[in-house]
Amino acid sequence: MNRLKSDCILFSIGGVGYALLEILWRRKTHWTMALTGGTCFVSLYRFYQRHSKMKLVSRCLSGSAIITFIEFFCGCIVNLKYKLNVWDYSDCRYNLKGQVCPFYSTLWALLCIPLSALCNRINKREKSLAEFHPRP
Repeated sequence: MNRLKSDCILFSIGGVGYALLEILWRRKTHWTMALTGGTCFVSLYRFYQRHSKMKLVSRCLSGSAIITFIEFFCGCIVNLKYKLNVWDYSDCRYNLKGQVCPFYSTLWALLCIPLSALCNRINKREKSLAEFHPRP
């Protein structure tokens, strides 16, 4: 499977998954969260693919850092620059500009347990498909 097609599929999985998670957690979402989720999942997948031997704790901490960084970047654009007020963590302890906070970063680390397993499964499937359909 070529890289662009693979990334589009990963982006879709992450975008839909993130939006559904938001709906379950907050009872609402915003289209920018689907974009953020897609970006997060592609980034996590590629990171986990490059660091496949990394221990689970390190994968979770790294994944949390990746997601937190992307959320901060997105929040600065969506919430601070364009004032869409999609989320606001100003009431949370030790928040950074109301866009990220340790509580949600910890939740992202926990979420990286099943995400890491999902990424491994997708990676194995991609490899088996590549062996079955070798490139010319």
